[in-house]
Amino acid sequence: KGNPVVMLSSVTELHAYIDPAQLTTELGGAREYDHQTWISHRTALEAFALMVRTTAQTLQAFGTELAETELPNDETTTGGLLEDHRTEKDRMKSLLQVALHQGGGLLLLINEPLQRDADYTLSPDEKDDLDTVQRLLGQLDETERALEEFWERHRSKLEQCLQLRRFETRFREVRSRAQRLPFGTQPRASPEHTHTHTHTHTHCVCAPHQEVLDRARSLAADGDALIAAGHYGDDCIRPKGAELRAAAEGVATTLRRKRGLLLRARELHALLETALRWCEAGVFLLAGQPVDRVQTQEGAQAALGELERYLDTAPQHLLGDPPEEVQLVYQKQASVQEMFERRRVSLKKLAARQPRPVQPVAPRPEVKSPLTSPGEGLGDCSPLPSGTRHTSLSEEEENLAVRRSHVMNELLETERAYVEELLCVLEGYAAEMENPAMAHLLPRGLLHKKDVLFGNMPQIYSFHKGTFLKELEAYTDCPEMVGRCFLERMGELRIYEAYCQNKPRSESLWRQWSDCAFFQACQRRLEHKLGLDSYLLKPVQRITKYQLLLKELLKVSRGSAGAEDLQEALSSILGILKDVNDSMHLIAITGYEGNLSELGRLLMQGSFSVWTEHKKGHAKVKDLARFKPMQRHLFLHPRALLFCKRREEAGEGYDKAPSYSFKHALDMSVVGITENAKGDHKKFEIWCNSREEVFIVQAPSPEIKTCWVNEIRKVLTEQLQACRGTHTQHPTFLTLNPLLLFSVSSPFRSCNPKSQKKPEEKKVEPILTSDPTPPSSGSSPKPRGECQIKGGLVVSD
Repeated sequence: KGNPVVMLSSVTELHAYIDPAQLTTELGGAREYDHQTWISHRTALEAFALMVRTTAQTLQAFGTELAETELPNDETTTGGLLEDHRTEKDRMKSLLQVALHQGGGLLLLINEPLQRDADYTLSPDEKDDLDTVQRLLGQLDETERALEEFWERHRSKLEQCLQLRRFETRFREVRSRAQRLPFGTQPRASPEHTHTHTHTHTHCVCAPHQEVLDRARSLAADGDALIAAGHYGDDCIRPKGAELRAAAEGVATTLRRKRGLLLRARELHALLETALRWCEAGVFLLAGQPVDRVQTQEGAQAALGELERYLDTAPQHLLGDPPEEVQLVYQKQASVQEMFERRRVSLKKLAARQPRPVQPVAPRPEVKSPLTSPGEGLGDCSPLPSGTRHTSLSEEEENLAVRRSHVMNELLETERAYVEELLCVLEGYAAEMENPAMAHLLPRGLLHKKDVLFGNMPQIYSFHKGTFLKELEAYTDCPEMVGRCFLERMGELRIYEAYCQNKPRSESLWRQWSDCAFFQACQRRLEHKLGLDSYLLKPVQRITKYQLLLKELLKVSRGSAGAEDLQEALSSILGILKDVNDSMHLIAITGYEGNLSELGRLLMQGSFSVWTEHKKGHAKVKDLARFKPMQRHLFLHPRALLFCKRREEAGEGYDKAPSYSFKHALDMSVVGITENAKGDHKKFEIWCNSREEVFIVQAPSPEIKTCWVNEIRKVLTEQLQACRGTHTQHPTFLTLNPLLLFSVSSPFRSCNPKSQKKPEEKKVEPILTSDPTPPSSGSSPKPRGECQIKGGLVVSD
């Protein structure tokens, strides 16, 4: 059933079944076979095949590593990475060369019989070995070409990255130097100083400015060259090039303007010197005219002609609206001209009549100038800018100008750094929370919590970067006027209230996840020494810093044109800080079932000792707590007064804030106040329902008591005025509230029940004509027993 087995007894019988050409010589065939050679070739071929496979795997791993390499963010790291990859590529090249060399040797070994004997015919095994070696060598050649092509692309990308990092480094250097460029101080009221200042500006100020201009323009040109060469980072290079050109143009414009001002100042000083010399010469001319000469008609006419000729030489080129120093010279020239005019009128009168002979006397000029002191004659006047008093005044003003410039520089430098820090946080942390590549590091508890963690920081950054920083920079040369910038943007600055109100939630979320791998990875990538929590505190520190800078600027700007704006800006910033502080306390209230926003803006808040009294019928029932005060934290709103109990502070850092448990609320429309309680000048009373419920409040100090009493009085007065306006518009409303009818009938009434008339005896007519205007807070207190109307109720003193 299978193939038959043939038993052969000789080689001849074998030849009948197998061609002798396929048999070796031992079996009578013609084929030469060396088993040792076959084993040697086979072993070398397998070793070569293994080397080719290992080399291919190594090159594949190298290529994968290069493809997955992230481009560094600094020049040094990029340069080092390029050198490391070049060294690794050379090692890969060496491995390929070794494999190719081994394959070439194996090829020569297989072809050796052909080199010895041209008529030698390779056996089928040798042909298979030869084909295998040639195929493997072809694979190595192809791998080498692929490596070279991939390396060229990777090297080009790394070199472009290195070019970009160098461009960014030079960009930061140029921008930093441009921000620190000196522009010199204001010239003093002295022609010598102005000339020196102009020379210094040309040789000492212009030189660094020109260097920055050249570097900025050169760097912008380099950026254009990179873009033209097809650099992958053109979207990053293009805006920086535009910023460099804008900065260069700004510096050039500032230099031109500064030089123009200096040249104008020098020209102005020349005019001032001319005017001063003319005034001095005119004074000496008036003082030097002999008295005996002007007593005759001919002498008076001669002196008159001399005066008129001199008046024709008066300088005519002073400014129409000169600055303060020039105004003094301008006034001096006007005074001298007025003196000439009076002398001319006198001489005309003398020339018109024949005077009586007089005894000649020696001239003695004693004419005083309006600009000299009572003990100085005009003949001793020297130019104002070189006077001792005005020199001291100019030096003091210059010192103040230098100090203002320093404060302004600090404001601008810290503002720029603040904007950079906000951008760093938003790009390095907030944006990464939505980066799919970082999703595996982000805990589930942080998902969709970016708005909680960062609050409205994007809006704060947008406002400062796009608006506030640019407007502040516009006041670089006039820092005393920067208060106007704050006042114009005070509404936008209130965005910090929302950020501060969200800060406790942000702090709580940060403490819960501060140790997660996501934050650590972001911090390492940004190379920050401090954690995210330090940067989240920056907006709180910044809004606080403004009031300190405004205070310093106000100190050195007293009497300047912008001092009032600075003072108003400082008050507004302090008001924002107060509102932020109050809101932080307000959001800590727990247990209040209503909506706090419906109570109106929080006016005041603070801690007090409080006693309570309740009246039932005609007898007073005092609480047991009457002798031991309750500690309550009061919150005053236009519509209600809240009594809360302060709890122990909880949390850490910024989140360490008190908590308040709501206890009681008084509707301000039915509240009365007694400003002075018996026994203590720090106490006052708040009551309602005809004193059925009285709260005796003790403030920490008389000053705090006065502030609260005034604020409550203001709220009640506004309510009374609102009620009076409503009554005037709608008289029928008077019949709806008997208590109100009774209380607004007269601004004062006796607190003695016996002296009070019954409500039904009151008539409507006098109510409509009464004018219950409460006395101002500065009026003297009324005698005890008289009462004021506040908020529709009686307010007794």
